[in-house]
Amino acid sequence: MDSTLRKIKKIIPRPIFSLFQPAYHYGMALSGAIRYGFPSREIIVIGVTGTKGKSSTTEFLNAILEADGKKTAMVNGIRFKTGEKSTPNRFKMTMPGRMFIQKKLREAVNTGCEYFILEITSEGAKQFRNKFIDLDALIFTNLSPEHIESHGSYEKYRDAKLSIARALENSKKRNKAIIANIDEPEGKKFLATKVKNKIPYSLKDAEPYQTGINGITFTFEGENIVSPLPGVFNIYNALSAALCAKHFGISVKSIALGIKNMPKIRGRMEKINEGQPFEVYVDYAHTADSLKQAYESLKGKNLICILGSTGGGRDKWKRPEMGAIADTYCNHIILTNEDPYDEDPENIINEVKSGIKNKTPEIIPDRREAIYTALSIAKQGDAIIITGKGTDPYIMEANGKKTPWDDASIVREELKVLNP
Repeated sequence: MDSTLRKIKKIIPRPIFSLFQPAYHYGMALSGAIRYGFPSREIIVIGVTGTKGKSSTTEFLNAILEADGKKTAMVNGIRFKTGEKSTPNRFKMTMPGRMFIQKKLREAVNTGCEYFILEITSEGAKQFRNKFIDLDALIFTNLSPEHIESHGSYEKYRDAKLSIARALENSKKRNKAIIANIDEPEGKKFLATKVKNKIPYSLKDAEPYQTGINGITFTFEGENIVSPLPGVFNIYNALSAALCAKHFGISVKSIALGIKNMPKIRGRMEKINEGQPFEVYVDYAHTADSLKQAYESLKGKNLICILGSTGGGRDKWKRPEMGAIADTYCNHIILTNEDPYDEDPENIINEVKSGIKNKTPEIIPDRREAIYTALSIAKQGDAIIITGKGTDPYIMEANGKKTPWDDASIVREELKVLNP
């Protein structure tokens, strides 16, 4: 929520605010499109939506297009990119509001970019942030319960995602395509969109494939595709990006090269290597399923797990689930603070702890101290995984306080303390 809207919300009674909020967002979206001259009509725009894997998929797609010599722009939860210029996303918001995206689209057009890749969230769709953006293609990754308090139910959350597919349907672009994961129960609903080019995908399409901590290999169009990023989830992400790129005429050679040479993604199973005799990973995993997948990608390791939970005041139902998953996969569990907002951090930690039945977790509310403790007890061959924040630039606390933060940087700082 932008600062102007926060001020308005404080002044206007909540029922009245809720009534007029959609009109406000719609008006801002229309104003932005008019101000910047409807720039999406002048560039190929590819949206990516789903619960997990959105940012990684946008990065895979960007790498493929660049490998083919295309000039790209991108807005995702990690960064904002226009051509060679890239800046971190420090908004604590995947889709910034007001006129930001329209402005970025105009910059992309004016600097000669051929493709604009946009991560589209359910909250963004709910607030019309994707309105007046004509899509050429949409990738659907997966769907699992999230933002339930905000949307009111899983069904309303799903429908917010489906509204993005309908936006593609209504787009005036030619040669539109929807690329949807049919291993997901909701995938068929996305493919039901009235778009001529329907491109379903499944893990079977990547067979034979292999995955391990050192990366993935899979098959695409008869070619062996290699990536240093671990986990089955990254096969899904890379495969969807490859199929999307193929639709736009990108060669299999460029697809393979882009995936192979793509730098590791910050905050997504990011490996921190400062010469220590154990492994350290930072990952954004903030849902029960993504946490499980992150842990499974490190199967066979002695796992030291640092986790908090979802942000304060939201998705409380999944806290015990995340504790139970840590209980199953982790050898040592450290529960810590994450983004409490106005909720009592101790209450959040206790709710996560309630799902842990077989192990005794260590409770260290100070996140830096939790990281230091994990690093100090790790032995050769162990793996530490710190989840929940990824590249999030702040710890969000009570009364709007934002403490600057970066898990990966803190790890490096504390490793230097331990090994000066």
